[in-house]
Amino acid sequence: MSIVIVQQPATASLSQSPMPYSFYESNTAVITSSSFQYMLDLYYWTGSRTDSGSVPQYTLVKYPNQDNTGIFDVSRIINSTLNRLSVSSLSQENTEWVAADLYYQYQSGSVFVTGSRQRSLTSFAMDGYQLFPEQIGAPLWFSDDHWPFLTGAPATQSLLRENEVNYVGVYYGNQGTTTSGSNLQPNYFTYDLSLGFTLNESVSGVPTGSSDQQIYNFNLGKNNTTLSPYWNSLDWFIVHAYRNEGGTLTELGQPLKYNIVCNQKYPNVRIMWKNRFGEFDYFNFNMVSRESFSVSRSQYQPQIGTYNGSYLTYNSYDSSILNYLVDTKQAISVNTDWVNEGFNDTFKQLLVSDEIYWIYDEETFYREWGVSSNPQGIKPITIKTDTIQFKTGVVDKVIQYSFDFDYGQSYKLIL
Repeated sequence: MSIVIVQQPATASLSQSPMPYSFYESNTAVITSSSFQYMLDLYYWTGSRTDSGSVPQYTLVKYPNQDNTGIFDVSRIINSTLNRLSVSSLSQENTEWVAADLYYQYQSGSVFVTGSRQRSLTSFAMDGYQLFPEQIGAPLWFSDDHWPFLTGAPATQSLLRENEVNYVGVYYGNQGTTTSGSNLQPNYFTYDLSLGFTLNESVSGVPTGSSDQQIYNFNLGKNNTTLSPYWNSLDWFIVHAYRNEGGTLTELGQPLKYNIVCNQKYPNVRIMWKNRFGEFDYFNFNMVSRESFSVSRSQYQPQIGTYNGSYLTYNSYDSSILNYLVDTKQAISVNTDWVNEGFNDTFKQLLVSDEIYWIYDEETFYREWGVSSNPQGIKPITIKTDTIQFKTGVVDKVIQYSFDFDYGQSYKLIL
C-alpha cells in the first residue's frame, strides 16, 4: 500500500491562488491509529528545475479529514517568497520552483512509524492569481485565451508610434505545456503587417541559461528587431505564436493585434502594472491628465522668550507657531481615449494591482531596465480609484475612463 496523490499544483501555478496537495494512504489499517497524521515536506528554490536541495524548508502536519485525506495549501508560503518587485529585473524571473514529499506518520508505543515518501511533480510558481470560476490547479495554458502571451489585455490594443518598447511576457517554458500528447511550447512567431505581407521569426529552443528560464519578455514595440525596419510605415500588426514541430505549425492561443497611432495633443502618460500573471501590461493615457500637490502640516507652540537673564524678553523674529512635521502628497489623474469594452477586464487588473509605475522617461527606462538594478525613468504610483462603473458599447456607445493615482514617493525624502 502507498500514498495516492489526488491533487497537486499545476506544473505552472499562480501562487496568489491555491496551490493544493491532496493525498491519502491506501492502507486503511494504519489510518485507524489515533495519532495518524499526514506529513508534507515542502521544497522551494530558484535556478534550475533540478536544483532542489535535500533539506525541506517547511514540514507541514495535518490530521486526516473525514474522508481520511490530507489537504495542504502551500500558496501563502510560496507567494511570501516572491517578495522582490517584478520591475527590479527584466531578465530574472520573480518565480520559484516547488516540490513536496508526501507521507504519513503515527505513534506505535514509544516510537513513530513513518510511511514511505511519495514525491510530487515539480511546479513552477509565478506571482499571479486565478479568477473565478477557473478550476483550482488548472493548467496555465487553460487560463487565458491569449496564452502563451501572459497579458490580461484584449486581443486588440494600441501603441504610440513613439513607444520604443512594449514588453509582453511570453511563456516559453516546457513546464505545463503538454496536453493530449502535443507540445505547446512556442518557438515560432509571425507578424501580419498592414503593409500587406507577413514576417516570420523563429525561436531556436527555449532561452534557458543558468536560471532555467520559463518566461521571456518579448518586445513588441518600435525596437523589435523584426518590426523596426517597417515601423514608421505601419498602421497595425498582428502577432501569432506557434509551435513548429517538424514543419507543422500549431497556433497557440489568440493572436494580438496592435494599432499604431500618433500621439494626441495632450502629453501621454504611459502606465505599466503587474497583471494577474505577475507580468506587466501597459496603457497609454493620452487624453487630459492633471497633477496635483498637497501638503499636510503638524504645528506646535514653542516657549519663546529668554528666562535665563535678568528680565524677560524675546526676539522680533521669534514665532509662537512652528511646523514640526510637514509631509506632502502628489497625485496624477489620467483619462483614456475612447476604448472598447474589452478593456474592462484589463482595468480590473489595474485596480487590484500591487505594483504600478508611470513611465515618464521611456527612453531612459528601457535603456536601463535589465542592465541597471536601479533603472531610472519611472515613478512608483498607487491607484487611488476604488470604484468604477464599467460601461458597454451596447448601452453607452462610447467608453472612456478616468483613474486617479498617488505618487509612491513624496516630495520630501523622509525615510
